[in-house]
Amino acid sequence: MSVPPAALVLTAAVLWGLLGILGKGAQEAGVGALEVAFWRAALGGVLFALHAGLTRARLPRGRDLGVTALFGLVGVSVFYGAYQLAVRTGGASLAAVLLYTAPAFVALLGWGLLRERLGAREALAVAGTLGGVALISLGGGGGVTVTGAALGWGLLSGLTYSLYYLYGKAFFGRYAPTALYAVALPVGALGLLPFVTFGTATLAAWGSLVAIAVLSTYLAYLAYSAGLRHLPATRASVIASLEPVVAAVLAALIFGERLSALALAGAALVVGAALLLSLGRRQEKREKEAAAVSS
Repeated sequence: MSVPPAALVLTAAVLWGLLGILGKGAQEAGVGALEVAFWRAALGGVLFALHAGLTRARLPRGRDLGVTALFGLVGVSVFYGAYQLAVRTGGASLAAVLLYTAPAFVALLGWGLLRERLGAREALAVAGTLGGVALISLGGGGGVTVTGAALGWGLLSGLTYSLYYLYGKAFFGRYAPTALYAVALPVGALGLLPFVTFGTATLAAWGSLVAIAVLSTYLAYLAYSAGLRHLPATRASVIASLEPVVAAVLAALIFGERLSALALAGAALVVGAALLLSLGRRQEKREKEAAAVSS
């Protein structure tokens, strides 16, 4: 019996929502934030390499290999590290919400680097994102630490996560994404290695680390990509936006993290801005397809 595409995307959102929870669990068990990021990249890279090998996926070569390696240093080393540092300094729920500033960064980078249109919808979404971050900064909450470091690491994770859109736009249509991750994740692990201080992890910590690699990295991507093949991108984006909600609920239940009413309003603004941009991209794509048919 086949799994409905919406259920696959929802599964991915839940698995991604577990990322900060599992990361915080590993950190509370004595594993450093950057070590968590390292093992996510290293173990996830092994899984993607095995997948690429079994499916005989074509790996990038030449200039494409160099660009993919560079993406691994920024989109994996910096992103994975910044996200876990955001979890450590601010909490899992705050890190998950700030990650959703990525679409606003996509709009700004697309405008600045790719000369994409920055219209009223995009400007409104960017403004909403900034306003949401401001409300989160003012609101705080119980068990949530809103400091300059927490905001900085969270926004850096959003910025580096936005590079997945720019990189994917150029490469995901030419190579199997599993093959690209089979290169990018090991490079990302190597990029983190000089900054990691390895400790003695407990069995519980290793359980969290393996779960991050298997559930929140490898299986989450496979579920999302499988669902996206049979689901409109707009609907997939709406379902995936449940990720910070899952993270916030679990963080409240497990770690006692609770965003204040003002911070929750800010979180709603950030996620709403992300949805606005996702809907806008879908609408623009339809308009371009209609223009191509009529020409």
